[in-house]
Amino acid sequence: MSRVGDELIARWGEPHRHYHTPRHLDAMLRIISDHAGAATDPGAVRLAAWFHDAVYDPTRVDNEEASALLAEVTLPALTVAPERVAEVARLVRLTATHDPVPADRNGGLITDADLAILAADPDAYWAYTRAIRREYGHIPEVAFKQGRAGVLRNLLDLPVLFHTPALRDRWEEAARHNLAAELSALACKEGHPTVSS
Repeated sequence: MSRVGDELIARWGEPHRHYHTPRHLDAMLRIISDHAGAATDPGAVRLAAWFHDAVYDPTRVDNEEASALLAEVTLPALTVAPERVAEVARLVRLTATHDPVPADRNGGLITDADLAILAADPDAYWAYTRAIRREYGHIPEVAFKQGRAGVLRNLLDLPVLFHTPALRDRWEEAARHNLAAELSALACKEGHPTVSS
């Protein structure tokens, strides 16, 4: 696992990443560890966290699929059971939509961990939006605002953002507030509002 782990860490540390970094991975792993009892296979959820943004190129639209394929070719060599490999790949693909079915406890935990930043305090949330903008620096401002607004609307249209009951109770309201505030800011000429520390 050491070589594979080193390769994954190298991927997470690529210079074009500003939000999808080892810090994001670490935050996800801590959430998964703290709420492991919510999953039916927390080991698969942990592996999915490691792989879910292993391929991350902001110029591509198939990063989740490429990351799932990477898991499918990497994990069998580590003697991970085929059914767990399939579950890890499924969970990685689910991070494209963040919309697991209600009974999908593994899917709920991986997507909740991935979206946790949405419920951050305002300073951390706006730092996240700036990091995302840097990752998509190749896209002109008007096109970026349109695309980002579409992402935010899709998230706000989900019946719930968080699927693990304890996390939904803690994060849902704050996340929806942050998303709505960013959507409003994107519609303004000024862009992001000033956030005091």
